[in-house]
Amino acid sequence: MELRVQQASVTEIDTPLLVVNLFEGVTEPGGASGAVDRALGGQISRLIAEGEITGEPATVTVIHANGNGNLKAQRVAVVGLGKQSDTEQERLENLRVAAAVAARKVRDLKLESYATIVHGAGIGGFPLDAAARATMESSVLALYRYELFKEATKSRHDVGNVTVVEQDAERVRQLEQQAEVARLTCEAVMKVRDLSVGPGNYVTPTFLADTAREIADKYGLEVTVWGKDELRTRGMNAILAVNAGSAQPPAFVALKYTAPGARKTLAVVGKGITFDSGGISIKPAENMEYMRHDMTGAATVIGFVQLAAATRLPVNVLGVFAATENLPSGSSYKPGDVFKAYNGKTMEIVNTDAEGRVILSDSLSYAAEQKPDAIVDFATLTGACQVALGDHATGLMSNNQALANLVLAAGEKSGDRCWQLPLWKVYAEQIKTSMADVRNTGGRRAGAITAGLFLKEFVGDIPWVHLDIAGTAYADGDQTYVAPYNPKPGATGVGVRLMWHFCQAWKDA
Repeated sequence: MELRVQQASVTEIDTPLLVVNLFEGVTEPGGASGAVDRALGGQISRLIAEGEITGEPATVTVIHANGNGNLKAQRVAVVGLGKQSDTEQERLENLRVAAAVAARKVRDLKLESYATIVHGAGIGGFPLDAAARATMESSVLALYRYELFKEATKSRHDVGNVTVVEQDAERVRQLEQQAEVARLTCEAVMKVRDLSVGPGNYVTPTFLADTAREIADKYGLEVTVWGKDELRTRGMNAILAVNAGSAQPPAFVALKYTAPGARKTLAVVGKGITFDSGGISIKPAENMEYMRHDMTGAATVIGFVQLAAATRLPVNVLGVFAATENLPSGSSYKPGDVFKAYNGKTMEIVNTDAEGRVILSDSLSYAAEQKPDAIVDFATLTGACQVALGDHATGLMSNNQALANLVLAAGEKSGDRCWQLPLWKVYAEQIKTSMADVRNTGGRRAGAITAGLFLKEFVGDIPWVHLDIAGTAYADGDQTYVAPYNPKPGATGVGVRLMWHFCQAWKDA
């Protein structure tokens, strides 16, 4: 869907549907909503009095203008923004939801286009840029669908464009700038979604590597791709171990965006298991098809590097991921095997289904060797994290509290919220072994934390944040609540907006 900005009065814009808003408990709408109410002869106020329009979050009421000469819009949708007394984060999320439910209502009505005001920028109290980004991004992301392999059942209607309407000329100029960033952000998020949800026979390690090459070509980035021979020569034995049971060749990718005059370099590292059967420690058959999503960390790396380059983010970004399948065969790696990672540390394999951390050991070691100012990794790493935090918070672990605080703050601003778990030394007792420097799992107790401590062995003294996105990378049909700007079921694209907002703060920290 195309994003447009138009200087106009809300009563003068000619559109099939105009979206305005209302806070819960407000009886007399003001601002743009008030102007539309007056043009409708007080119809919004009457529906408020009758209880049909409440302002509650995620509500939308459509009013037909019926040829009203005071209003050029054919329909008006009033979306609820919740209570003004809600926390700042809750109000920001409510406006994202409002934009999303409005976009989906337009699609349900099979309209080609619509117009909207920016939610939350007036009485809502948010700066124009924050309110505009949230409104625009949620409007676009709400209409995402993955239909690459659909033929007879492919959807027959898509909304063509949304126009953000604003009367003030200076604010229009600001909105046009925000619209461009929002467009590029949505393209990156949807790239992650496409890669994450794609089937394993299509999104192979080679496909991921080729996608990275395409982005490098488009934006003039440096790219390095190593196959099995190069991995063997460079001692990336952990990646090779996990790949040993697969007929698909592995790929190791380093993708670098260099920003003119940048003082800092951020390394983002992703887990790229394109299909995870569990290997010899095989998973149950039920829901195994969802293990195509186990490369979402690598997809996030690709999407974020694309966004960094497209928006000329003022920090250098090094994107690193290893991609492979994890399958059982006569040549698969086994419980009890010992391997040496790229940084020289050895690991005992006690469970081949804890393979993500194994390939990350080589990727993180490589990233640390490049001496970035910070490392952030993304991985659909543990079911334990999803059990602990559910589907609405990414698990965060770190060796540097200042860095962790910046990521946590970016999560509140972007909507990709995180919750910190401890990396206390006592938990490291669970991954000690007499066979090697470390073992690849510490058992069921504190499983997310011991996985994080395993990864910590491979970053050295570089400030580092580990993000376990097992619960937030994908929305499934069993979830009680999925935000309407995310597909259900489908990949969310978590992490791209998080890193963009993080870098805006980190570049000057």
